[in-house]
This record gives sequence, structure tokens and C-alpha cells, in this order.
Amino acid sequence: MNHADDRQQEMQSNPRSAVRAPGSTNGNGKKKRIALVVLAILLVSGVGIWYHSSRFATTDDAQIAAYLHPISARVPGYVTKVTVDDTQYVEKGTVLVQLDPTDYQVAVELAKAHLAQAQAEASAAMGGVPITSVSTLSQVNSAEAGVQGAQAGILAAEKQFQEAEARLTQTEANNVKIQDDLERYRQLIGKREISRQQYDEAVAASKASAAAVAGAQAGVAAADQQVTEARSRMQDAEAALRSAHTRPEQMQVTRAKAQAAAAAVEEAEAQLHRAELDLQYTTIVAPAEGIVGKRTAVAGQNVAPGQTLMTIVPTRDIWVTANFKETELKGMRPGQSVKIHVDATDRDYTGKIQGIAGATGVQFSLLPPENATGNYVKVVQRVPVRIVFDPGQDPNHLLQVGLSVEPSVRLH
Repeated sequence: MNHADDRQQEMQSNPRSAVRAPGSTNGNGKKKRIALVVLAILLVSGVGIWYHSSRFATTDDAQIAAYLHPISARVPGYVTKVTVDDTQYVEKGTVLVQLDPTDYQVAVELAKAHLAQAQAEASAAMGGVPITSVSTLSQVNSAEAGVQGAQAGILAAEKQFQEAEARLTQTEANNVKIQDDLERYRQLIGKREISRQQYDEAVAASKASAAAVAGAQAGVAAADQQVTEARSRMQDAEAALRSAHTRPEQMQVTRAKAQAAAAAVEEAEAQLHRAELDLQYTTIVAPAEGIVGKRTAVAGQNVAPGQTLMTIVPTRDIWVTANFKETELKGMRPGQSVKIHVDATDRDYTGKIQGIAGATGVQFSLLPPENATGNYVKVVQRVPVRIVFDPGQDPNHLLQVGLSVEPSVRLH
């Protein structure tokens, strides 16, 4: 019997074997096709990831940030009304807290009364200023004596200056001799022809001589200054003499009183302005539009200057602080476009890079690491990058400070 007959008999005796053989071949082919498809998908995904990473920089270490506006009292007072509550949206200039203005209104009225009194005193003082050119004989004699004394002072100062110059000349001459002696002693001490004590005495004499020269120079300068001051006193005396010939001393006293009264008016005006400002500060308004948060102010509360009453979270002046790895900054520049995905809204926004921080984030921490201590471990640092939103993308104020975002910077 040949092999074909044997195969036919086997198929007749076991029909399942005849069906299983072709199916086995088809199963292997299907597995190969699936493997090829999976390999193609992985290859395309790898190319896509490489393309995206070479042209985009993305991080999930990012959040929306803004400058919060703490609302505090500028004057002490009693809270009579709080007009807003947490989570409430307010416009710029909205009244937030009202303090009792009674005491400050009284202070304004009192300041107005002080101003009126000062104005009246200033008017009376100015009316008493006489316009006259009469001069008394005693004033003239006193001024002339002052001129003579100034002239004598100039002569004495000039004489002292001449004496100081003479002392300086003599001291300089002595110093030249002592310095020459010191130079000769220096050569002799090198040859061991004199004792060390003699050389030290020569050095001390040299220093004393130099100090004497410096003192003499200072004396000349002081004497010259005295001459200048004497001449200045002469000018003052001559000015006083001219003044004595043109106006009496009483006129100067009266004019000084008038000036003091005018200064009192200015002071009263400043006090009134301060009282009006304090009254204005009893009404606390929102410095910017935003949402109220952390409200602690309640009616009936006594507040002190600087005490925080609530916080205004801005809704417009917001940005994204994205902490990119230092290895991702190579192609990053201010002005590059950014796609920002916000997790809370599940929406994409657009923006651009405004700037890159001048240091890594860890340098701004309370306790930055000290790599010089010997336990250094290299860690990829992150650098804060500020990203601003393009205008007009958040009309309903859905972007809140602190929300997590995923910015994607287009590098090329």
C-alpha cells in the first residue's frame, strides 16, 4: 500500500485530523499579521513621539498664578457693614467694608477750625509788618563796629597764615635732612657699621619728622581756612551795615512773626488734608476686579491698621507658571506660542512665553541646597517659565488661580 492510500485511510478513520491541519496553517498567518500591525503601530507612535518631543516642550508641573490683593484697613475703626462675601465677584471700586466714620468726621471739623484760626493769625501778623527805611544810630554804630572787628580779624588771620607757612618751610627742611640721615643709616646698617638701636632711632626720627611736616601742612590749611572765614565774616558785617542803613530791627522781628504765621497756616492745611484722608479710608473699596476670598471681616469688629480683612483674587491679570526641566530650555524663547490645556475646564487655550526666570525654582526656596557640603547628588532642575494667556479667552472667568494646566510650547 502506498502513502496516498495510507493518508486516505487515516482521514476516513479520523475525520477531525483532516479538518485540523488546514486551520493550523491559517492561525499562524493570522498571528503574523497581528504582529506586523502592532509593530507598525509602535513604529508610527515612536516617530510621532520623536517628532512631538523635537518640536514641542510639554510639562504637567504648571499652574495658573496671579498677584492676590490683600484688603486691609488703613485706619483703626469699628466695622459697621461688610457688603461682600466669599466667592463673590466684585468690580474695581466696589465698597467692601465700611468703618464707623463718626470720629473721623469730628477730626475733620476740628482741623477746619484750626485752619481758620491760623489764617486769622497770619492776616493779623502780615498787617503789622511796617514798611520803613528808618535806621537808628545804635544799629549803624553796631554794624560799623562789626566791620572794623572783621577787618582786624582778617589781619590777624593773615598773620597766622604767614607764621604757619614759615613753620612749614622750616619743618620741611628739617625733614629733608632727617630723611637723608635715615637713608645713610640704612646703608650703614646693611654693612653692620652701626647698631640696630641707632638705626631704629633714625627710623623713629624720620616718622616724627614726617608727622611734623603733616602737622605743619595741616596748620597752614587751618590758617588759610581762618583767613577765608575772616573774609566771610567781613562780608557778613558789611551786609549787616547795609541792612542797618535801610531797615530797623523791629521790622525783621515783625516779618519773622508773619512768616511763622504763614507756616502755621500751611501746617493747619496739611492736618485738614490728613483728617479728610482718614475719613476717606473708613470706606474700603476693591483695588481691582476679582473674586472675594478668605473673608474675615464681620460687622461689630474692631480692626487695626494693616489687619487683613479679605483677599481679592484677580480674574484678568493671570498667567501660567510652568516649571520646565532644564534640558527642555534649549530652544525656548520669549514670545513663542503656547497651547495650554486646563484640566478643570478640559479646554485648550493659547498664549505665549512672557519670560524665563533667572534662576531655578530651588534657588527661591527657603533652604536652597548647598552642593559644596560634599553630599551632592545631580538632579535635573526645573526653571519657572511665565506664560501669559492671549486676551479675550476667558469671558466667564473660568480660569482660577492655582488650577493645574499642561502647557505645550512650540519650539520651532
